[in-house]
Amino acid sequence: MNDFTAADEPLALFSEWLAEAEKSEPDDASAMALATTDTAGMPDVRMVLLKGFNANGFVFYGNSESDKGRELAANRNAAAVFYWKSLHRQVRIRGPVERVSDAEADAYFATRALQSRIGAWASQQSRPLESRLALEAAVAKYAAKFALGAIPRPPYWIGYRIRTLSIEFWSRGIFRLHDRIRFSRAAPHGEWEKQRLYP
Repeated sequence: MNDFTAADEPLALFSEWLAEAEKSEPDDASAMALATTDTAGMPDVRMVLLKGFNANGFVFYGNSESDKGRELAANRNAAAVFYWKSLHRQVRIRGPVERVSDAEADAYFATRALQSRIGAWASQQSRPLESRLALEAAVAKYAAKFALGAIPRPPYWIGYRIRTLSIEFWSRGIFRLHDRIRFSRAAPHGEWEKQRLYP
């Protein structure tokens, strides 16, 4: 295994690690735990799927009227962590969050499976649900509504981009002497600074 601590650029290293995880993880190597905070400062966390990354940041999608959507509207900062148990590796990212363009969100929404697009219309995410039957009725309603044409993206279903200010890589070591490096910068598109960290 190459010494990842010698890397001098985080996105290339992340791309390499993700590609390896896609081969070794049984399911959803792109799953990440996304942490946000509510207006009282109480933290919240849930799993989402990474849908793209580049020099501009890490992108995921969701319902802006959900808990995470309301929390991100109130505090446009987030953190996320990937954990790949099969590789004994972890990556943590932090930074401010911005909305992706409508064109970018439309393009991704169009690639989703038909039932997932219908589900985006049917689910009032994070809000009380009276019964499973009510959800199934909503799915049937929107399946009928969009039976004969394209399914547009709901206006509340949007994309978010974490403009990464910190990326930390962790790999398990023997006797808990793990390897850790952190890349950080003061602003998006700034120059990365690298530090090796104690386990």
